[in-house]
Formats: sequence, C-alpha cells, structure tokens
Amino acid sequence: MSTSNIIYKGELRTEAEHIYSGSKILTDAPLDNQGKAEFFSPTDLLATSLGCCMVTIMGIAARTHGFNIDGTKIDVTKIMGTNPRRVIEIIINLHFPHNNYSTKERKLIELSAKECPVAQSLHPDLKQTINFFFGQ
Repeated sequence: MSTSNIIYKGELRTEAEHIYSGSKILTDAPLDNQGKAEFFSPTDLLATSLGCCMVTIMGIAARTHGFNIDGTKIDVTKIMGTNPRRVIEIIINLHFPHNNYSTKERKLIELSAKECPVAQSLHPDLKQTINFFFGQ
C-alpha cells in the first residue's frame, strides 16, 4: 500500500496526502530556488523529519523507561550546498524543559536521537549536528 499521494499544483507547489490519516502537507520551492517559500520546501521537510523522528524515538525511550520529555522544543537548521544543490548539513538543537534527568536518562535520550530511523537513512556525507540543552 502507498504511503502518500502527491499532486503537483503548479507554481512549484505540491499537495501531499497521507493515505492512512488523510492529513495533507503543502510544499513550495524555497526563495533561493524560484519559489515563494510560503510552505515547507521538500528539503525543509527532510530536515524537519530528522528532528521529528529524533524526538519521537526519544519519547518512546522515555515512556519505556518511566520518564518523560514532554515540552521538549527543537530548532532545526538546514544548510544547503551547491554543485550539486543538496542539503549538506542539518543542525538539530534539542531544548529539554528541565535539567533533572539522571545520567542514565540523558544517555538514553542521546542514544535514541542518534539511532532514529531517519538519521540512519540519511547518507553519511550529510552532516548531522545534534546539540542537547537541558533545562532551557
């Protein structure tokens, strides 16, 4: 079964529909590539997927081990390269709401982030910079 259906809407925009839920995402080309940047670009979604995947896997680990990471915020920065035009680095800054995680919990959080399926699916040449900030 398909994961999604995508329709090209013209003007460098797409509409993707998730088959299972029916939820939709619109994309637009970025300003530096002839778009209006009114929605996520496909490469924005790539970078954002990494952050979403990391926090999801960390949430599973936290739930499994009896603590939570609710309220964690993530800043995602995508850095583009040229020749060929591609994402060359994704910077993920994870801001946890408190600082009272045990050493074991912190280690679990960090290992979970780095082992998420998106992180493991990206080419090794794509630099993944991951920063953890506790109590911020």
